[in-house]
Amino acid sequence: LTLVFIGDGAPGNYAGNYGYTNSGYSVYEEENERLTESLRTKVSAIKSLSIEIGTEVKNQNKMLSEMDNDFDSTGGLLGATMGRLRTLSRGSQTKLLCYMMLFALFVFFVIYWIIKLR
Repeated sequence: LTLVFIGDGAPGNYAGNYGYTNSGYSVYEEENERLTESLRTKVSAIKSLSIEIGTEVKNQNKMLSEMDNDFDSTGGLLGATMGRLRTLSRGSQTKLLCYMMLFALFVFFVIYWIIKLR
C-alpha cells in the first residue's frame, strides 16, 4: 500500500472526505441533479396536461348542457306536433283519404307538366 502526500501531509486518496473523493460525490450529485430536472420537467408537463384536460371537460359539460336544453325544446315541439297529428287522425278517415288523393293527383300533374315542357 502506497500513500501519496499532497500539500500539508493529508493523504491524496482521502482528502478529508472520509474515504470518498470529490469526483465520486460530484458524479452522484450530477446524476441526481439530472434525474431531478428530468422529473421536474415531467411533472410540469403532466400538470399542464391535467389543466388542459380540466378546461376541455368544462367546455364539454357546457356543450352537453346546451344540447340538453335544445333537446328539451325540440321534445316540446315534437310533442305539440304529435298532438296535432292525433287530432287530425281522430277526424273522418274519408276526409283524410280524400286530401291524400288530391295531393297525389296534384303532384302527378306537376311532374307531368315538367316532363311535357322538356
